[in-house]
Amino acid sequence: MSIIKEFKTFAVKGNVVDMAVGIIIGAAFGKIVSSFVGDIITPALGILIGGVDFTDLVITLKAAQGDLPAVVLAYGKFIQTIIDFIIIAFAIFIGIKGINRLKREEEAAAAAPAEPTAPPAPSNEEVLLSEIRDLLKQQSKP
Repeated sequence: MSIIKEFKTFAVKGNVVDMAVGIIIGAAFGKIVSSFVGDIITPALGILIGGVDFTDLVITLKAAQGDLPAVVLAYGKFIQTIIDFIIIAFAIFIGIKGINRLKREEEAAAAAPAEPTAPPAPSNEEVLLSEIRDLLKQQSKP
């Protein structure tokens, strides 16, 4: 099999296409989540915690000399990144929880019968047994 045919077979497999769609949608969803956190959640949280921003916290390892910038350990950016991650993870958790609740409600609505169904007709055996019972009742009457 030539390399072109192998690549063609690989590229058009369902799993590869599904994965590509997932990556594209994931990237777009990532932008939505980032905007939600950066533009809605973080400003509201900033008001609640008094505008604390950890990004400026640094430990200077070597002071700036002339044109050379200072060498710093920017641990504040790391702390801020962790806080951002927790906010994003929580926002995704709440979103997924809502989606799962809607799915459960949808599944429950689909599983519930729309209208009550009539009981199934008795089988031939049941009909025959009923007739035998009725005949025995008639014979046992004085």
